[in-house]
Amino acid sequence: MNTELLEALTILEQEKNISKDTMMDAIENSLISACKNHFGTSDNIKVIMNRDTCDYSVFAEKEVVEEVMDPALEISLEEAEQIDSSLQLGDVAQIRVESKSFGRIATQNAKNLILQKIREEERKVVFDQYFEKERDIVTGIVQRYVGKNISINLGRADAMLTENEQVKGEVFQPTERIKLYIVEVKNTPKGPKILVSRTHPELVKRLFEAEVAEVSDGTVEIKSIAREAGSRTKMAVWSNDDKVDPVGACVGLNGSRVNAVVSELRGEKIDIINWSDNPALLIENALSPAKVISVMADPDEKSASVIVPDYQLSLAIGKEGQNARLAARLTGYKIDIKSETQAIESGELPADYMDQMEMMDEDGYVGEYEQYEEYEDGYAEAPDGYEEDYGYEAPAGYVSGEPAETDIEETEREYEEEVPEIEFIETEQ
Repeated sequence: MNTELLEALTILEQEKNISKDTMMDAIENSLISACKNHFGTSDNIKVIMNRDTCDYSVFAEKEVVEEVMDPALEISLEEAEQIDSSLQLGDVAQIRVESKSFGRIATQNAKNLILQKIREEERKVVFDQYFEKERDIVTGIVQRYVGKNISINLGRADAMLTENEQVKGEVFQPTERIKLYIVEVKNTPKGPKILVSRTHPELVKRLFEAEVAEVSDGTVEIKSIAREAGSRTKMAVWSNDDKVDPVGACVGLNGSRVNAVVSELRGEKIDIINWSDNPALLIENALSPAKVISVMADPDEKSASVIVPDYQLSLAIGKEGQNARLAARLTGYKIDIKSETQAIESGELPADYMDQMEMMDEDGYVGEYEQYEEYEDGYAEAPDGYEEDYGYEAPAGYVSGEPAETDIEETEREYEEEVPEIEFIETEQ
């Protein structure tokens, strides 16, 4: 048993993850190469290697002839009979080749061939390892700045975070650990080239998958992401389980989950909205926190016209158009936003639209419900529809009309004939 060689191959397999069989093939090829350098040809060379013990033998196959014309391929009958007395003319004799007889150059070439194979296999193993992580996140350690680029150590390989893939304003210190998204892994003669990013929208998705169990198990799907790295991200989510609120799952208790992602992104704001197959509803959600009056979406043209209240126009558009821009990327629609006044001028809303709204303020639910803000507990219930029309739930005991007495019996007596349809409720005084 070739103990030393076996131990060396075992160490290579453990440390560099290079299989013994691969290295044994490399040794066989190196011996054949050495024979070619030593004898001038390797066509008749045969290497036999025991894969369990690492013992190997090298034989040169030569034809038995009367007169030798090519010593590398032929052997005389007298010499052949000294090796094996049963050999005759025309037979093939197997002559053992001792590796010790190889010259210095042949030995050096064989050594270089084995070392080259080790390097190739090591690069291949590293490439395969990170190719499996392509389009996923990894944790890297900042090493140093190389000009405007940053050298990142990923463990068994180094990656370069280029200036284009860096978030503007982010500054890292050496030995700092950061999350990175692997965009692409290329195999080059010098080893794997790994392209990483801190600006890719998928980085946010992978961070939520790591932080939110419902996303990782598929209960909640992240349907679309629009990101302006370092500033704001909009993300549309959908739940495959009616009992699970997708937005709530991503936000977490007291915002714990989303805050963990925001912390990793160095304070980048994240808007999480509900996904909808209805493009109009999706666009309305995407423009939040702005309130929307109407959305007219054209699925064929992938365009939409949105009307918002005058005081909500700047909020809908956002600073430097960011909110509208991210909403357009998130939905895939070209969005045209107009205020009420602009919509009336363009004819999209009737000319008396504002007058109608003022009348609603005076005679409709809005005007009717305003008085509830002045009331106290102990009055009759508000009519159905308060919450939907007024925007928040009415406190127990509110009634339309003038405030009643705090005593429930007097309230019933005084209002029984005037408002008999109102239901009275008991409240603690």
